[in-house]
Amino acid sequence: QVQLVESGGGLVQPGGSLRLSCVASTTIFSFNVWGWYRQPPGKQRELVARIISGSGLNYADSVKGRFTISRDNEKNTVYLQMNSLKPEDTAEYYCYIRISPYDTWSWGQGTQVTVSS
Repeated sequence: QVQLVESGGGLVQPGGSLRLSCVASTTIFSFNVWGWYRQPPGKQRELVARIISGSGLNYADSVKGRFTISRDNEKNTVYLQMNSLKPEDTAEYYCYIRISPYDTWSWGQGTQVTVSS
């Protein structure tokens, strides 16, 4: 099973930026979906952004125009660039991947993002 390690979280003021990284432990030759969920305090986990192989990118409405997901094949890494951060973006952010042939899900350990003045 693929191991995912996130980094890049932290404390940032409203309006600031952060870039999250998600590194896979092995070379990813093929995947179904690779992306990010988040879980705000006291709330359920929600999809933030994802790359769907062969289909493109999806974003939650709440982050469209502010967040950008991208992938570096050589580094086996997915990034989440977060700009114009708001207090409501405060959450634990989790990277996940779904890999063929069995659509196996793997999750990272999470990285905390806190947006506060």
